[in-house]
Amino acid sequence: MNGGTPGRFITLEGGEGAGKSTQIGLLKTWLEGRGKTVVATREPGGAPGAEMIRKLLVEGPVEKWDGPTEALLHFAARREHLRSTVWPALKIGSWVISDRFADSTRAYQGYGHGLDLATIERLYEVAVGDFRPDLTLILDLPIETGLARAAARRGTETRYENLPIAFHQRVKAGFLEIARSEPQRCAVIDAGHDIDTIAATIARTVADRLGI
Repeated sequence: MNGGTPGRFITLEGGEGAGKSTQIGLLKTWLEGRGKTVVATREPGGAPGAEMIRKLLVEGPVEKWDGPTEALLHFAARREHLRSTVWPALKIGSWVISDRFADSTRAYQGYGHGLDLATIERLYEVAVGDFRPDLTLILDLPIETGLARAAARRGTETRYENLPIAFHQRVKAGFLEIARSEPQRCAVIDAGHDIDTIAATIARTVADRLGI
């Protein structure tokens, strides 16, 4: 193990343009400064097979898939991500930070597209089992601000960004409901501040919750 210390699994969640990627880089540096070996990864993706599925999900027209199909694809990618990247890293004591995990499926396909949450939990049980993140940080931002940020860095991954505002409102409400239902695992971070303020809040939260 990494100095005898078990690895931890931290996930960052939030709507489009919430700044997760930037904050993951800063959190990785902060943890490494405290002697941790850190793996930064993402979903969908984070492993070769899962990255292939990612392209199916995030590129193309919005009507390409319905909610159940999206959920199945996400969990297929998630299983590959866990088997190839997350679980091996945790086993040797590394800390893993993932840009999105199962809460995004709950928020986007469940609350956003209306897929029955019980169905999502059954898929979770099959693909993931009883494994859970040690800490989930939900970056909360006004929808219009997030979509404007996402548009400014727009590449080919625009499928979710192009969904209606009402969809994004349901996703935002879903993330906040997840946080309310699991307060021991989740912490909501105000992502409307400047980058350094957000990073300091995240570092303080990780230190308090995970005892660094």
